[in-house]
Amino acid sequence: MATVKGAVQETVRKKSASDEFRREARAGGYGLVSKYFDGTGKVSVDRVAAGFGMSKLQLAETIGVKRETVYRSSRALGRKPQSRTIEMLEIIARIAAWAGGEVQAMAWYRAEPIPAFGGRTAEALVKDGKAAALRDYLDHIAVGGFA
Repeated sequence: MATVKGAVQETVRKKSASDEFRREARAGGYGLVSKYFDGTGKVSVDRVAAGFGMSKLQLAETIGVKRETVYRSSRALGRKPQSRTIEMLEIIARIAAWAGGEVQAMAWYRAEPIPAFGGRTAEALVKDGKAAALRDYLDHIAVGGFA
């Protein structure tokens, strides 16, 4: 009987931790994203590049678009560059505390292979449209799951 009670308590604890992490990650993700918004409600690629100390060309490579896309305002405001930039910022926000800051989180995002995804980086996963799977993986790790 005690083991069933303990298992239920453990499940409740994990569920609470998971919900808490998701709330914090969403709040952090939206906070990080919102600081890069311009007056029109779009993410400013200029602000993102400056915020992470990279050129627009490096940002274009990071989000997987052609360099002309980030240099032309009309293209930078398109659906694809906006969604990829927001996904990148949300993932960086989720791991910034673990990595030691936003700049370190960006270094992890661009360079660290993730064994659960066949050694692919977070950057490669977002470029391939797998940001949701990566977010789920990070949620799993946050609640004590194995990589």
